[in-house]
Amino acid sequence: MDVDQMQRRFADYTASLFREGFLDVQFTQLQQLQDESNPDFVVEVVSLFFEDSERLLNDLGKALDQQIVDFKKVDAHVHQLKGSSSNMGAQRVKNACIAFRNFGEMQNSKGCLRCLQQVKQEYFLVKNKHESLFRLEQQILAAGGSIPMME
Repeated sequence: MDVDQMQRRFADYTASLFREGFLDVQFTQLQQLQDESNPDFVVEVVSLFFEDSERLLNDLGKALDQQIVDFKKVDAHVHQLKGSSSNMGAQRVKNACIAFRNFGEMQNSKGCLRCLQQVKQEYFLVKNKHESLFRLEQQILAAGGSIPMME
């Protein structure tokens, strides 16, 4: 596959991530912060998001597994996950966190557990999508091309 084809594939794939709600305008803003002086900025930010999110998801699972659930702690974890997913443009994760917080406010353990599964599902979907996007970026760069910027 030549560079032009890979760039078109990258642009089409990125556009599909926006259409399907995996990414929003915040991700475009992250891309705009990347430049020659920091060419791995987006990958680094997204990698930190993945590390932080996995820790938060584990903490949420432990908090909801207690006999007496500390809903303040659950809310703090969900709030943090919602904020970080919002900051990196992971729209579907953010939206799942909003629903999660509503069940936490009602102190509904079963609803929180269902929401945790939904958040995990959305998180792993967006993680897989990002990994595919970054692999495509690496292929384009290795072939001597440049990454097309989203409008």
